[in-house]
Amino acid sequence: MSQNNQEIKKGLYLVSTPIGNLRDITFRALDVLKRSDFILCEDTRISKILLNKYEINSKLIIYHKFNEKKNLSKILNLLNNELVISLISDAGTPCISDPGIILVKECIKKNIKIFPIPGPSSVISAVSMSGFSDQFFFYGFFPEKRKKIIEDLSKMSEINSSIVFFISSKKLKKIVPYLKEYFIDRKILVCKEMTKYFEEFIYTDINKLTLFNLELKGELTIVISEKKDDEKDKFMLSESDKKNITRLINKLSIKEIVKIISENKKISKKEIYNYCIKLKND
Repeated sequence: MSQNNQEIKKGLYLVSTPIGNLRDITFRALDVLKRSDFILCEDTRISKILLNKYEINSKLIIYHKFNEKKNLSKILNLLNNELVISLISDAGTPCISDPGIILVKECIKKNIKIFPIPGPSSVISAVSMSGFSDQFFFYGFFPEKRKKIIEDLSKMSEINSSIVFFISSKKLKKIVPYLKEYFIDRKILVCKEMTKYFEEFIYTDINKLTLFNLELKGELTIVISEKKDDEKDKFMLSESDKKNITRLINKLSIKEIVKIISENKKISKKEIYNYCIKLKND
């Protein structure tokens, strides 16, 4: 008996869909979607483009971040009735900066079987072509509040690996000044419209980062490089440190500045002190 004719196991299938190019989908993903009793999707208009292309006629249920909790009991009842339910997002893998976590947690609690169907990933694709470290920290989308953004970027700036995040093109301009402050000595890759005909990849140093002349649309995948692998640099002031000292020099004493800048860092206190004196004398 061929694999396609085998009875499919009942449960929840997390099916990865293309991130742009509709041909980037696995045979297994198509088979599962065709044999699903129901497909949970964020936006039927977007999902039907893919499903119609591959003649998939399974019933659709709208499932997005605004109705996750409301539809939870209904979906769990379907799963308890020994049905095959697939969850897809508009692009990529469900539950990764997309709806699904609430449902997955409940399925785990109730011992409902979950099956991941792997596929395209903008995160992995971006890291693989970045030329940066293959050890990476995935952040996802930025929060709305400025205070939280600054707090998170400050923490991430201490991580010595590649850092990946998503951002809408409309919000990129707001984030650029913070990237320059916290990641000034690193490189950056901006990926737009990945796997599509007009895909574009922008490599640059963060200190040279501009607001771009080209018109960016949709969601962007950003990769920031690891820290410089230079032991000597760990003990020297970064451009970000120098900017902070300049901002504080007329507000605090040199002793206070030394304490703030050296906290949780390996920078020499003498290095900080000398830079403060230099600023005072200029």
